[in-house]
Amino acid sequence: MSTPLTPSRPPTPPSPSTSLTDTEDQRDLRAAVAALAARYGRDYFQQKARAGEPVRELWSEAAKLGYLGVNLPAAYGGGGAGIGELATVLEELGAAGCPLLMLIVSPAICGTVIARFGTDPQKQRWLPGLADGTAVMAFGITEPDAGSNSHRISTVARRDGADWLLTGRKVFVSGIDQADAVLFVARTEDARTGKLKPALFVVPRDTPGFEYRPIPMELTAPEKQFQVFLDDVRLPADALVGDQDSGLLQLFAGLNPERIMTAAFTLGIARHALDTAVSYARTRTVWDRPIGAHQGIAHPLAQCAIEVELARLMTRKAAQLYDAGHDLAAGEAANMAKYAAGEASCRAVDQAVQTLGGNGLTQEYGLAALITATRVGRVAPVSREMILNYVAQHTLGLPRSY
Repeated sequence: MSTPLTPSRPPTPPSPSTSLTDTEDQRDLRAAVAALAARYGRDYFQQKARAGEPVRELWSEAAKLGYLGVNLPAAYGGGGAGIGELATVLEELGAAGCPLLMLIVSPAICGTVIARFGTDPQKQRWLPGLADGTAVMAFGITEPDAGSNSHRISTVARRDGADWLLTGRKVFVSGIDQADAVLFVARTEDARTGKLKPALFVVPRDTPGFEYRPIPMELTAPEKQFQVFLDDVRLPADALVGDQDSGLLQLFAGLNPERIMTAAFTLGIARHALDTAVSYARTRTVWDRPIGAHQGIAHPLAQCAIEVELARLMTRKAAQLYDAGHDLAAGEAANMAKYAAGEASCRAVDQAVQTLGGNGLTQEYGLAALITATRVGRVAPVSREMILNYVAQHTLGLPRSY
């Protein structure tokens, strides 16, 4: 989890698109991803999740079709598009019942940071693999004692000759068992002031001193969560991403996409739940008429549909601002989008379960598993309370409360 503050980038970027609807290319992308997802669907995804297995077949086919790296630079094998397109991919996968959490982590966070700030060798080493799915990178920021306050990160990197020694502990790192490396957020000492400042390091999974253990979760997902122990992990100088003095800017370059993609993740789940509930309400007959004919069923579902669509519009705005380079405005919009999507998704899944009654708790319909999944959108990568703090302070200009 991470703090919602977001610094601006110095250059003045071009004005973003203000379209409220998909372009023709985006419509084509949405339709193509939906067709792919339909071939796999909820049954495939939940079977893998319950078995604790990764969804390799879906990941590989999505990669082969160019969807995993749609946001990465074309020069390194990506699609040359933006976070808006990658969010579309994730939302459509989720709407079909098979959301890919590692899309948030590998191409959106890690790929974006390396594409914007990595050295040429780092880009050549990692971006082609992240784009074609042959490489996966996890992201480690949350710590047991830091929570949503990334300014209190205690993982420290110190110089030892030309190398770095990385020491600390991380929790809730997604998908390490599927990853080739982890992009860790640490802190280095400023030689001028003696103060610690953020920095990012790429650590291959098999590096000596890097230990990880699964965290038992009440969450049915193909991606496991891990705690990490870093004990004087020796890294070469080129493990540092970008500039040691620009760590905070580089960090937030990945956190805005994280929020946008988390919104897309939960919105896809919400759409899937609503589609299931609406289909059931149309066909389930009680007292000689479909239950969807009753306002007690129809109105709550309609309200959920409105809330989901409003959250989708905010997510679109955040993606457009980010892709246009408006980092400060994108930070505000990304936080709002993540909040709105988390709230709308929780209500949509809850109402879907209520619509199906007892059937909503069966494995046949798969809705009960989504209850915990949508709670993730309220908790991670930053809690709803911290987003409210951010909006109160930065949007409304109220005194800081923490």
